Amino acid sequence: MDIENMMAFVTVAELKSVSAAASNMNHLQSNMTAKIKKIENHYRQQLFFRSSRGMELTPEGEKLYRQYKKLLLLWEETEQEMNRRELKLRLGIMQSVISENITKAFTDLYEKYPNMSVTLITGSTEKMEEELIEGNIDLAYTFGKSDLQQLHYWPIGSEELVLVGKRVKTAASLAQCLQSETMLILSKNCLYASILQRIYSAHGSHPASKTEVGVLETLLRLASLGMGVALVSKTTVREFGVTDFMELPQEYRYIDKFLVTRTNYELSPLERQFFKISQSL
Repeated sequence: MDIENMMAFVTVAELKSVSAAASNMNHLQSNMTAKIKKIENHYRQQLFFRSSRGMELTPEGEKLYRQYKKLLLLWEETEQEMNRRELKLRLGIMQSVISENITKAFTDLYEKYPNMSVTLITGSTEKMEEELIEGNIDLAYTFGKSDLQQLHYWPIGSEELVLVGKRVKTAASLAQCLQSETMLILSKNCLYASILQRIYSAHGSHPASKTEVGVLETLLRLASLGMGVALVSKTTVREFGVTDFMELPQEYRYIDKFLVTRTNYELSPLERQFFKISQSL
């Protein structure tokens, strides 16, 4: 089984979609489907459940996914060692994207490459795109995108959003949650801020005021004290143990996540390792 077929299988498993995986790997969808069928024929096993909701791994598929992930990470390490490219990561990450997964990826790579050089910039999606175009970073994790021609957007799934605040669980409706509440935001350019503003407008309401906090943990703390409401990811809620949150209507609930690079930029073996580790946790 060759590396490209392994990568195709892992990408479909992680994105749960043949079409999304084809876009991610710059393949035709028919080619991606053929690769999956070839692997299933090779092992004489059904490796995916196929439905209108997407591609889900069967128990045998789960086994193969874990093995392929190990092999691909070893291959990436080999490429890094043999190519002897400079050990550096220049990343842009929205503050709301920084999570235990990202931190663990940094930890794992520093253990393998203690001399690795890291440049890390945080900010809004717009700031990350600007830093990429100017060449200050080489890849970025973002929520949402601007579809700039200079950049390539690799879809890496979606994130569920929730509304957090001291009174959201006891409110009778979303409109009541928003009424007379301060809107807590990380920054005025934060994508979450624009989505929350749209929610206010859709419910014929306006925030009592807007408070720019800048630090995610502080934002969650202020919301828990009843000093306002904020929009955050469900992953963040779980990581910080937040219990006072409300799920949103379907039209606001999900936001797409992307790995962004300059157009035609080729990820280094180290960058590919970082991405694979951060996505597998």
